[in-house]
Amino acid sequence: MTTVMVVDDHPMWREAVERDLVARGFTVSATAGDAGAAVRRALAVRPDVVVMDLQLGADSGVDATRDVVATLPGTRVLVLSASAEQTDVLEAVKAGASGYLVKSASADELAEAVARTAAGDAVFSAGLAGLLLGEYRRLGSGPDPGAPELTDRETEVLKLVSRGLSAKQIADRLAISHRTVENHVQNTLRKLQLHNRVELTRYAIEHGLTDD
Repeated sequence: MTTVMVVDDHPMWREAVERDLVARGFTVSATAGDAGAAVRRALAVRPDVVVMDLQLGADSGVDATRDVVATLPGTRVLVLSASAEQTDVLEAVKAGASGYLVKSASADELAEAVARTAAGDAVFSAGLAGLLLGEYRRLGSGPDPGAPELTDRETEVLKLVSRGLSAKQIADRLAISHRTVENHVQNTLRKLQLHNRVELTRYAIEHGLTDD
């Protein structure tokens, strides 16, 4: 059973998200309305996933995300925000968020995103991964010449992981098996000395490994 904590400074929205997640089989172990309470309660209940708003009144969800990720490495943060601005998405990912969903998402889309986040996927609303990649291109990031060499297929899979696709979606896109996708992911993790798909996504963004 995946445990979730919901952080939002609007009580009605917070309760609605909690209700939607419980109705879809998740256990909401805590809620919080500000950054300080979010960190304290996360430390107390150690949820699998924190659904985090960025605008928490006078507090910042980015700071709360950074603190949760730093103190609870087993907990993943999925941002759920009304903002789809590049800067907000970029700051959330830099702070350690595993994914970013806009509040226009449906309850079913949120539930799927929480499940995928708990499973280790990097999950973004449609278009947001592209915004991130475009921002890094604009800033002039390029491939790191000192990076370990990946095969063409490993690079192809890495690009799709960075766009938020699941292993099944990647397998369907490339017409290969789910097991083959997982093998490429594991080989890439080993070569880059990373631990999960979230770190792969950050690596791809930071090193300009994007589609032309």
